[in-house]
Amino acid sequence: MAAVVIVLAIGGGAWGLVADRIAVRWPAHDDGSRRSPGWRTAVAVLVGCVAMGMLGARVAETGTLLLFGTWFAVLVLLLATDLDQRLLPDLITLPLIPIAAALMILGLNPLVRGEELLAVVAAIVVPLGLFLLSVPFGAGALGLGDVKLLVSVGLLEGLARTILGLFAGVLLAGVVLVALLAARRITLKSYVPFGPFLIIGAMWGVLVRL
Repeated sequence: MAAVVIVLAIGGGAWGLVADRIAVRWPAHDDGSRRSPGWRTAVAVLVGCVAMGMLGARVAETGTLLLFGTWFAVLVLLLATDLDQRLLPDLITLPLIPIAAALMILGLNPLVRGEELLAVVAAIVVPLGLFLLSVPFGAGALGLGDVKLLVSVGLLEGLARTILGLFAGVLLAGVVLVALLAARRITLKSYVPFGPFLIIGAMWGVLVRL
């Protein structure tokens, strides 16, 4: 098990680096610019490394490990893209919805097996409720990409894990924002994408023991 954890952690970190380099090229920037590796790269590598390592320690069954290892790889790519471009591409988020639904219907997802109705509720109520709560904060407070991603999160993780993951993401966002404000790296008017925190929360939703 220790060897699996190490291999997955190294692979996750390597994928984080690759995801960061993809994000600077796709979708293409309007001005054609490509940034050099920096703190965004470090975040993608760290998240990929920690998440994949923890998944290896949490899951023993090969099929489940493959399923959620793939899910985490997609989430790392989305995290890197949102950090670089403040965007969760429809080309990724939309296909995740029917794929997650198919896995649920076919009984291939152990997290929602026997709780399919609650997963559907999570896929509808959580993104809709969060979107409505964001409306008073103005346009862009919660991106439509975040909403679309939450639909697949609900279908893949079920109601309890989706809510726990969302709370974890909100808590992490609060801690990071307070730290950045204290360090004067941002102001109260600065835009900080919620997608990366949502994604880390979604990973936590898989890893948490219920």
